[in-house]
Amino acid sequence: MKRYINKKAEYEYKILERWEAGISLKGIEVKSIREGKINFTNSFIRIKREEVFLCNFHISPYSKGNKSDYEPKRERKLLLHRKEIKSLIGKLTQRGLTLIPLSIYCKKGKIKIEIGLAKGRRLFDKRRKLREKSAEEETKRVLKLFNK
Repeated sequence: MKRYINKKAEYEYKILERWEAGISLKGIEVKSIREGKINFTNSFIRIKREEVFLCNFHISPYSKGNKSDYEPKRERKLLLHRKEIKSLIGKLTQRGLTLIPLSIYCKKGKIKIEIGLAKGRRLFDKRRKLREKSAEEETKRVLKLFNK
């Protein structure tokens, strides 16, 4: 299985820290993720009663599975150690910080999700990020032409 990345995350947010978490899924959700039928749009992570949940993460129903009584955007529990959860709670008390999913992948047969502690970017930061990216691409292009 390949790694599916939340492409908007790096653009919309500045990632301060990253964690790897397991995710509690149903069987048909695992098969659907392996097919790549996921959508990160507007997904976020919420902490309730010292448990971590992935909210608004869309997993389409498995094409060959039972589609009745399936909710694509249900809350899914993330599996983290107690120390990590307490650390997250402490860091989230700072103003302007949020938890977002960065990528989802398979590791030793288990579905894992990379989550990040993020701070939202302002519009001028987003423009600067785009300028830096285009300058970097231009440099690579010129070097490639020069090395031929």
